[in-house]
Amino acid sequence: MNKAFTLFAALLVSIPAWAQEISKREITVNGVTFNMVAVEGGRFNMGGTCEQLTPEDDEFPIHVVTLDDFYIGETEVTQALWSAVMGENPSGFQGDPNLPVERVMWIECQTFVSKLSTLTGINFRLPTESEWEYAARGGKYTHYYQYSGSDDIDEVAWHDGNCTHVVGQLQPNELGIYDMSGNVFEWCQDWFGDYDMMPIVNPTGPEDGENRVRRGGSWGGTYNGSRVSFRRYELENIRYNYIGLRLAASEMGNAITGIPSVTTEQQPKSDTRYNVIGQPVGNDYHGIVIEDGKKSIIK
Repeated sequence: MNKAFTLFAALLVSIPAWAQEISKREITVNGVTFNMVAVEGGRFNMGGTCEQLTPEDDEFPIHVVTLDDFYIGETEVTQALWSAVMGENPSGFQGDPNLPVERVMWIECQTFVSKLSTLTGINFRLPTESEWEYAARGGKYTHYYQYSGSDDIDEVAWHDGNCTHVVGQLQPNELGIYDMSGNVFEWCQDWFGDYDMMPIVNPTGPEDGENRVRRGGSWGGTYNGSRVSFRRYELENIRYNYIGLRLAASEMGNAITGIPSVTTEQQPKSDTRYNVIGQPVGNDYHGIVIEDGKKSIIK
């Protein structure tokens, strides 16, 4: 009896503390299934915190961010899912449908999330930069690792190589999310800008800018570039074989179209908006527009 109890206790200790806390939502679209992980909101220090060891200037000042609950993709968007929604595969590395999609422009990602939202009735979007970092750190279950899920980069990240790898093969982080360090960089919704030292709630980045944020390291990246606080940026109309995307959503609703009801008086607040095929449109445009990863009808 004592031996059996000791073995049972040892098994319990070996189970990660977060294992029973993970809540996922399975979604199937055009025959392709993927998971969204529920992330409980909270407060965290964003930027080049002490465990990051070699932070860069744009990771400062460290600042307190408070986030509401949200959902984020368990893996990077695969070529299978992109093809199921968009009808084509732009990736440079092919051969397995479960490889991450890459060579996708930020503006094309807006079209992708719009079409996926229409197909599923869920308002998908790209994660904000703060949501991305919070999830990469493990949310409220963080162990304060340098990389997403470990201080040993080889446990969690495809890096310093010559190609992408099938998603979800390495160790997940504290939230059960894969490949947030390495494999492909991931577009975020935000314009790139300097951090502010003041505490902030649900930040969405600067109101405008020249470049969009990309996060997460890549298949050919460095140790330093795979850290959870590492930041980089690109123009929104470029495509590289080391940049893909990960989905986010504020909630998993069941609206028929995923488009909220909008009166004629309601207008998007920023000047950056796109039509459903990803083309920039002006204030006089009428119809479905995408702004900050959300769809609205402007009448």
